[in-house]
Amino acid sequence: DPMSPERKRRMFDLLVQMGFKEIEVGFPSASQTDYDFVRSIITDGAIPDDVTIQVLVQCRPDLIKRTYEACAGAPKVIVHFYNSTSILQRRVVFRADREAVKKIATDGAKMCLAEAVKHPETEWRYEYSPESYTGTELEYAKDVCDAVADVIAPTPDWPLIVNLPATVEMATPNVYADSIEWMSRNLARRDSIILSLHPHNDRGTAVAAAELGFQAGADRIEGCLFGNGERTGNVCLVTLGLNMFSRGVDPQIDFSNIDEIRRTVEYCNQLAVPERHPYGGDLVYTAFSGSHQDAINKGLDQMKVDADAADADVEDILWQVPYLPIDPKDVGRTYEAVIRVNSQSGKGGVAYIMKADRGLALPRRLQIEFSQAIQRITDGEGGEIAPKEMWDAFQQEYLAPVTPLERIRQKVDAAEEDGGTDTITAIVKIDGEEREIVGAGNGPLAAFCDALGAVGFDVNVLDYSEHAMSAGEEAQAAAYVEASIGGKTVWGVGIAPSITTASLRAVVSAVNRAARA
Repeated sequence: DPMSPERKRRMFDLLVQMGFKEIEVGFPSASQTDYDFVRSIITDGAIPDDVTIQVLVQCRPDLIKRTYEACAGAPKVIVHFYNSTSILQRRVVFRADREAVKKIATDGAKMCLAEAVKHPETEWRYEYSPESYTGTELEYAKDVCDAVADVIAPTPDWPLIVNLPATVEMATPNVYADSIEWMSRNLARRDSIILSLHPHNDRGTAVAAAELGFQAGADRIEGCLFGNGERTGNVCLVTLGLNMFSRGVDPQIDFSNIDEIRRTVEYCNQLAVPERHPYGGDLVYTAFSGSHQDAINKGLDQMKVDADAADADVEDILWQVPYLPIDPKDVGRTYEAVIRVNSQSGKGGVAYIMKADRGLALPRRLQIEFSQAIQRITDGEGGEIAPKEMWDAFQQEYLAPVTPLERIRQKVDAAEEDGGTDTITAIVKIDGEEREIVGAGNGPLAAFCDALGAVGFDVNVLDYSEHAMSAGEEAQAAAYVEASIGGKTVWGVGIAPSITTASLRAVVSAVNRAARA
């Protein structure tokens, strides 16, 4: 449905907020809705001093007159007049020869100048489009544009915008760019011309056409947020701007809250933005593939290492993370949605979510083991697994079991000298029966394993790691134990306020998992 006045105003305010300085606000001679909207933003004082509104009009006297009436009182206006010049439209629509069609354009230019005299309070500028430019002979398109420029008589300080629209995208982007280069080199009064592009997306290459056309000599590009427009739409200014940003070029447009921009555009257009639309879709910073997740995880870790080495904040160093061309935070996204786990995911994705969501830096072999458990869940249920479901599975697998062994409390007597023997007295439950066990060893972990050996649990620790999960009064520590128990190699995990208690819980976890294996 066409935008209501309220939705038009929302879109206009968004474009102003983002930093656009020339905004096409409507076709006021085509509908009362557009006419009223243009009047409202003028009379409401909604147009900032540094913004110029642009209005579209065909080269017809009655339409041009009404357009100027709609814009009366505006501080600055670009009047964008156009007529179709293509071979096909000259033949089947206008049934006119070249000279007659060129006269439509020059007469339109004269009418615009004549109406402007009636409204001296406004700073008028002009834009001309040979519509269906891509279906027009190049030499003829140049001839028409030069004739219009002769009427407008632009100067370097008051230039004419010559807009060359791919009204219908009819060829590969390089062909469009070649035509732009030729026009840029051959247009008369080039120093008084702003050469503008207006690519449509019929072949799906509007962004490429715009980028190549700009490199070929254009000065300006017209488009829409998320590529809205006739048929397949206009060039997407979000993609275009953030492509520049990804290469280190500031587009001078504020994309820092891409989700709010998208929500507003979806509301105004009443059209959804696809989940995989570049830069703005829900899934564009999300990896499901296991190898991609692993690379992203390692890339984010390396960014922290590089920042520490440079004594800088991560935000201040060059962004270099595999599969992420820009930092999602630069457009207001978080890392929480960067990695999502389904049946295609591997250990990297599981490890990332456990670290990002729960602060657990799982050792590599534990990553492999737990990711296999997650794989069984996703294979069985289909789809992806949410971080909470993953945490529930982790708790059930590593933290919840209390049989056959449960630790109640312990007392550790540390050795007075380095290298000495620690002793431990622990109260445990074995198959529900509370017992006191005593052991000694090189540290609390070894002492606890010694104590367990006395009651029938032969625990041989193969690997051990620990880390703090958080800081402050409610700090938690995590410990990971890989152990050989009864001929089985298993992992155990413990979480507690103290690292000693966490390590003992990890041993208990391993014992109970071995009993279940």
